[in-house]
Amino acid sequence: MPIEITPLRGRADLKAFVALPFRLHAATPWIPPLKLERYAFMTRPLNPFFKHGEAEFFLARREGRVVGRISAQYDRNFNAFHSNRWGFFGMVEFEDDQEVLDALLVAAEDWLRMHGRDRMIGPYDLTINEECGVLIDGFELEPMIHQPWHPRYYSARLEAAGLVKAMDVLHWNLRLDDRDARMLKSLPRFAQRARERYGVRIRKMSFWGLGKDLKEFQKVYNAAWSHNWSFQPLDEHDIADMAMLYRLVFDKRWFMLAENDQGVVAAAITIPDINQVLKKMNGRLLPLGWLYYLNRRRIIDRCRVGFLGVLPEYEHTGVAAQLYMENFDMAAESRIKWGEPGWILETNHSMNRGLEAMGGRVAKRMRIYERLLEDGAKPAAPPPEVRRYSPGG
Repeated sequence: MPIEITPLRGRADLKAFVALPFRLHAATPWIPPLKLERYAFMTRPLNPFFKHGEAEFFLARREGRVVGRISAQYDRNFNAFHSNRWGFFGMVEFEDDQEVLDALLVAAEDWLRMHGRDRMIGPYDLTINEECGVLIDGFELEPMIHQPWHPRYYSARLEAAGLVKAMDVLHWNLRLDDRDARMLKSLPRFAQRARERYGVRIRKMSFWGLGKDLKEFQKVYNAAWSHNWSFQPLDEHDIADMAMLYRLVFDKRWFMLAENDQGVVAAAITIPDINQVLKKMNGRLLPLGWLYYLNRRRIIDRCRVGFLGVLPEYEHTGVAAQLYMENFDMAAESRIKWGEPGWILETNHSMNRGLEAMGGRVAKRMRIYERLLEDGAKPAAPPPEVRRYSPGG
């Protein structure tokens, strides 16, 4: 039967868009998000993406039944920073049917071409700083916060549709307990050098001052990650939204800044994995979901090491070692004993080697795809290795 592709119009379409993965991924390792959060994410006045980007959302139906969804978007901040005309697709979910995916991709491509884009990259939801990539390894594992999960057929269908690999991103499994056995022997020496020679000290962010502290994090992020492939700069709207969301999962032990007399020189944010709570909530705040949230510290025993970055001029001072050691110390005094540093570009060889040396192993691999939309456009070739101390690049 023919497939009908329509843009979202109205509340019923929004509910159908959000509901689709709940049906497709029932009884899998996928963890349902809070539906209220997904509605807010797709509401233009509530999502900072729409301060600097545009998007359209599409549903695929066959005989009136929803069988797939996709977003098409572009980001003016991203395009201005990179001086390019890339566009993106994301939030893609579909039944195991090549015709459905092909029709969704055509809708996304047509929308991006109409808006002057010459390349389609994805999936990004809606930027690379949200869920990104298609799972190609680690299907048996639960996703952590802001990690996607997909069945095996997703990558096969995307490649059958003619999309090609642009980049793989890695998530590592790393134990944070037993510091003496797992920690690199050189870390204490490097950390001591940062303290004594450069006057660097660790300061924890505060709940009430989180907005101000995240502005300092923004400076580090936009400097330390700026040379990474597909880097997405953070502006003041993004930071304000991060402050609001991170207060919901805030744990002072894991939100940290490194500073000296000149100011903040590095930052690390490790996020207790709220997905363990969302799993119990099953997408709903009521009737008992809020109780699980209030008891989250008794539930969560794992984390996602989301950000660890250093200003370029302080990269070789040992401050990264201070932050690594602080993460080990916090594990010693909390229920959280292991985590997943990621995402990390496959081309970030120094970071990947360092995690391997600390006993880590690659737990999940996500693939980002691309398709050229304009004759003469060049593929998004990976850059040479950029040395950054940063999960998330």
